Amino acid sequence: MAWKDKIKTVFQGNTNEIELGCGHTIKSHGSSVARIHMHDWLILLLLVVIEIVLYIIGPFYRFVGKDMLDDLKYPMKENTVPVWSVPLYAVLLPIIIFVFIYLRRRDVYDLHHSILGLLFAILITAVITDAIKNAVGRPRPDFFWRCFPDGKDVYDKWGDVICHGKESDIKEGHKSFPSGHTSWSFAGLGFLSLYLAGKIKAFDRRGHVAKLCIVLLPLLMASLVGISRVDDYWHHWQDVFTGGMIGLFVATFCYLQFFPAPYHTEGWGPYAYFRAVEEVRSSRQHVHPTNGGLELERPEVQLNQRSGTTTNPFEDVEFGRM
Repeated sequence: MAWKDKIKTVFQGNTNEIELGCGHTIKSHGSSVARIHMHDWLILLLLVVIEIVLYIIGPFYRFVGKDMLDDLKYPMKENTVPVWSVPLYAVLLPIIIFVFIYLRRRDVYDLHHSILGLLFAILITAVITDAIKNAVGRPRPDFFWRCFPDGKDVYDKWGDVICHGKESDIKEGHKSFPSGHTSWSFAGLGFLSLYLAGKIKAFDRRGHVAKLCIVLLPLLMASLVGISRVDDYWHHWQDVFTGGMIGLFVATFCYLQFFPAPYHTEGWGPYAYFRAVEEVRSSRQHVHPTNGGLELERPEVQLNQRSGTTTNPFEDVEFGRM
């Protein structure tokens, strides 16, 4: 059953990849990896704070005249895709897949960098999206009914609307551009699509179109979310298109910080993994004679002869000291 072997290879790695492995797992190197990227995790917390502040300060209340309301009288509807569900499929679902692949391949670099890259993609996209939302203040397609729930429109002497609807509805009604649902979806699922493309070697020039179907599936899901935003009259099509581009661009940018491009021959693993492999190979070249033959020098800890301090060659590789 050759097709079963191919599927197994996708998640376990082929023979060459297994032989190449450096054996670094969460137990052996998890703390080292987290410590090296401590500042990255702190930046993530800072992005969370910025996102909260952007949500609190609210959007710019743009001038909305009577003639402009002709395109803003679509009915108010509930979200087809609830807000609470976005983190589930854009964050939790990819992380579950990352963990599953880690359990098969035991590569701490792949797990850590994929989660870190995903969270950066999501939070950077969120900050960019909400910053633009607040700055632009474009009314949603259903703005009329948010502003005048009783259907009686009122204007000031300049012709601007004087809303008497629910304050939270009015505030939300000025956050049309760009679509947050769409940008988050393309950030999380776009990152997942790139990750899967690298793992299954979708661009290995062997013509397996089935691999492309797997890669395109997350993007299709994100596209359907964007379409639902137009169908629910929460966004104009320009909002959805721009949100999708922001999310996909940021996802690609963040992915390439940790992984080679999916079409690269080493696109199935993160940069740190291959650096660690080279370090292990280099360490294994230093052998010492023993009573029973040759003993490999342990790569985990080396003694700095000048300073007398203990150093970890893995950290030297990560920080570029070797």
